[in-house]
Amino acid sequence: MSKKPMRAIEALEEAQKIAFAPFVFQATVSLRKLGIFDFIFDKRDEGGVTVSEISKELSVSEYGVGVLLEIAETSNIVSKCEEEKYELTKVGYFLNYNTTANVNINFTNEVCYKGLFHLNDAIKTGKPEGLKELGDWSTIYQGLSQLTPEVQKSWFDFDHHYSDDIFDEALSLVLERKPKVLFDIGGNTGKFAVHCCNTTEELTIKIVDLPGQLNKALANAKKNGFEDRISGHEIDWLSENPKIPTGADVIWMCQFLDCFSEDEIVKVLSTCAASMDENAELIIVETFTDRQKFDNAKFILEATSLYFTVLANGNSKMYPAKVFERLIAKAGLKIKEDITIGEYHTMFVCGKG
Repeated sequence: MSKKPMRAIEALEEAQKIAFAPFVFQATVSLRKLGIFDFIFDKRDEGGVTVSEISKELSVSEYGVGVLLEIAETSNIVSKCEEEKYELTKVGYFLNYNTTANVNINFTNEVCYKGLFHLNDAIKTGKPEGLKELGDWSTIYQGLSQLTPEVQKSWFDFDHHYSDDIFDEALSLVLERKPKVLFDIGGNTGKFAVHCCNTTEELTIKIVDLPGQLNKALANAKKNGFEDRISGHEIDWLSENPKIPTGADVIWMCQFLDCFSEDEIVKVLSTCAASMDENAELIIVETFTDRQKFDNAKFILEATSLYFTVLANGNSKMYPAKVFERLIAKAGLKIKEDITIGEYHTMFVCGKG
């Protein structure tokens, strides 16, 4: 359905919002960090709060509070009544209290903001030129275990937020197959592997990941008492000839393949296929851009693609399902089941024929 035509004055207004979007974003970050949003919300039953009251309570200058609230009012984040009292709008409420918005703001600010300045260079070179703002690695995955605690927390909160909610539903579908051995490709902190062990006693897990992340995952497994059921296999998927062990009943990869270019995805899938027997299954869970019910979800995924471009690796993105269908076939695998999981995810169950 075509969008309603926009008048020139409306188009110019939207253009100016984009031009100054970083100012609004950083003002929002400050309003959150300084506790101004919280204080305004706490005073909602009193008809709002004035700049001077905020200044006195939070020990922030009236000037500082004022400039932040002025741009916030213009951006429909707060509203001001005739008595010069401020209240949160619905937009402001969601910016401060919605879990998804909170995760996205922290990820954007702590992980991506400085790096995004280098997006133009990343587009030109095909390399994550903004990664230098976080550390000296060729991809962000090599440095995950070395990020500062605040940046690392924001990265993992973002990563887990878009997968944790579907773990129970997805795992129930996995367990219907009665596997004994599961390979968790790209296990990160080992959260899914631990969840598997907490859910069933009939499964052993092998986490396949980079050494730094694997050490963290295995430490987490030990902390939860599952060191006898969760083991590890070190791998660098970008090496010339990566290999994984044989013996898996299920190879699991959730929100993993979007970390690679199309050619690299084929390489990963082909490596997995080479380790599989005729009964083994490879399960891919992803958030595909062409399978989102809401424009907002598609927007978040397409913004995340730019994170991959400028910070993660320089050559991957959030893909449409039709691309994965082609790459899976190119790797010699066949999609046996195509299942919708939760609101945003798709599960592809693949076999060798």
